[in-house]
Amino acid sequence: MAPRMTKARFLESLLSVMDGKHHWAWEHFATGRLTKKQLKIHFQQEYHVYVRDFPVFLARIHGKNPPPAARRMLAENIYEEDTGGLSLGKSHPELFLTMMEGLGFSAREFERIRPLPASRAYRAWLDRMSSHREWVMGAATLTIFVEGSVKDRKELLEPSKPKGAEDIEAVIHAHPLVRYHGCPPEAMDLIRAHQLVEAGHRHDAYDMVVNYTPPALQRSVLANLTKSLSLWFAYRDAVAKACGITKA
Repeated sequence: MAPRMTKARFLESLLSVMDGKHHWAWEHFATGRLTKKQLKIHFQQEYHVYVRDFPVFLARIHGKNPPPAARRMLAENIYEEDTGGLSLGKSHPELFLTMMEGLGFSAREFERIRPLPASRAYRAWLDRMSSHREWVMGAATLTIFVEGSVKDRKELLEPSKPKGAEDIEAVIHAHPLVRYHGCPPEAMDLIRAHQLVEAGHRHDAYDMVVNYTPPALQRSVLANLTKSLSLWFAYRDAVAKACGITKA
């Protein structure tokens, strides 16, 4: 039997996985090198794989009856994702579609999406993990991996402070969709909502998983997070290929 990890070591192991969540094609999305057609392919797959149903994933985990403190964290996340009740009063999937309309895409173009095979595989994994009998498996996959990024380590070391209105608008105007693709700032409420609620959000996710994962499940959680990364890379590779992006 593998030795039990301390919470500090478990946290470091989780962050080591997240250190690898960076895809080579991101530079194309962040620097305005894509056409609107390529952007639509990317965003359609994102919407199908996790954006539309993210509150549902969280609700499945909450329904496994984790400890009260974890239930509260999940409930707050569900409330914000499905209603925008902690920020702008609209669900995040709805705000996503508003942002798409700002790019010139209609909501109808996101109703019936043909997922790529790798998108189906990654989505099936998220469905499986969010329905896992051990709630921490789903919590780690959705709140750490899906919501997290390669920036998580820095965020835990240097937590973001709540932003004022001017700071948030500066983020909006610097966003690639506004800066390079002509999305009107008024269509970017999804990003505003993220900025309003993000302070401390990553800490909540890691605190929940690190503090409530039984020692016997620590390595299983890490194995599933590593598999999430592998499936995510395959998914992002497939989207890049569908967009006609090649690795330099």
